[in-house]
Parts: sequence; C-alpha cells; structure tokens
Amino acid sequence: MEHAFYTLQDFMLYTKGWAYILMGASLVVFVAYWKFLFSRDKD
Repeated sequence: MEHAFYTLQDFMLYTKGWAYILMGASLVVFVAYWKFLFSRDKD
C-alpha cells in the first residue's frame, strides 16, 4: 500500500496510529504469555 504524505501532520498521525496499534498488540501478547507461564498446575 502506497501512502503519500503531504504534510508533517499527516505523517505524524499515521506513525502515531501504527505505534499505538503495535503497543496494544504487544501488551496483549505479553499478558497472554504471562498467563501461560503462571497458569500451569502446581502439582
């Protein structure tokens, strides 16, 4: 996908949006991994 940026504001909005998406995804993965590690049976 080719995206043309005509102003700095367009570029900053686009990159900030992707940064929030990546941070949210990494948080979800971290929480899932944490639950996987600590939800094992304590025999």
